[in-house]
Amino acid sequence: MTPSLDSVRAELAPQGTLKVGLNLANFLLVSMKDPSLAPTGIAPDLAREVAREIGVPIEFFPYATPGEMADAAHSGVWNMALLAVEPARQNVIDFSAPYLEIEATYLVPANSPLQHIEDVDRTGVRISVMHKSAYDLYLSRSLKHAQLVQAASMDASFDQFVAQGLEALSGLRPHLVQEQAKLPGSRILDGRFTAIGQAIGVPKGGSAAAAFLRDFVERAKASGLVAQIIERNGVQGVTVAGPAT
Repeated sequence: MTPSLDSVRAELAPQGTLKVGLNLANFLLVSMKDPSLAPTGIAPDLAREVAREIGVPIEFFPYATPGEMADAAHSGVWNMALLAVEPARQNVIDFSAPYLEIEATYLVPANSPLQHIEDVDRTGVRISVMHKSAYDLYLSRSLKHAQLVQAASMDASFDQFVAQGLEALSGLRPHLVQEQAKLPGSRILDGRFTAIGQAIGVPKGGSAAAAFLRDFVERAKASGLVAQIIERNGVQGVTVAGPAT
C-alpha cells in the first residue's frame, strides 16, 4: 500500500522542514567548501528532489564522517540521510536500495608483492582504513588474516599508510586515484573487494517514510534522474545502481 503524502511528510518533516544528514567524507557525493553556502553534489541534489516531491523546504546537517552521522540516527538532528548501506547500520536505519555504486579496492606501495585483491588477505598484511567507513565495516566482517589499521579520516588513513609503511590502503577507487598520484610507483589493484551502495535512509520506525523513499529511489533510477544528477555534477567513478531485487 502506497503511503499518503501527509503520512510521509509527518515522518520526514515533522517540524515542516526536511532535515537531511550529509556525509562530507564522501567527496564524490558532497561538496561543502564554504559552510556559509549551500552544499553541492549528487547527494544534496537528490535530497532536494525528495523535498520538492513532498512539498517542503530543506535543511542540511553535515557530518565529518558517516559513522558520526549513523550514530546520530535517533538524535532527532536529521530525519533523512544519504549514506552507504551497511548491515551494521541497518540496526538503526531503514535504507532504500542503492541509487548508485562506487568500487572499493586497494592502493599498494611501489615494489609491493601484492598483485591481486585476493593477495591482500594474508597474515602480516596491514591495511589502512577510515574508521566506520562502509568499506571498513565490510572488511571488518570479511577479512580472515590481514589486519585493519583504522584512522579517523580518509586523509589520516593515507598519512598512516605512508608513515607506518603499511602494506595496503583501502578506499574508494576515485579517491585512491588521487592518492596514487602522490606516491610514485604505487599501484591500484584491479577489480574490487566490494561495491559500496549509496542509499537514502531514515531512522528505524518511520514506515511511511521508508516505503516512500524505496519507491522514490527506484523511480529516480528508472527515469534517468540519478544519471542526470551524476552527469550534471561531472562525477566520474560512480555508476547508477541496478533495480532493487
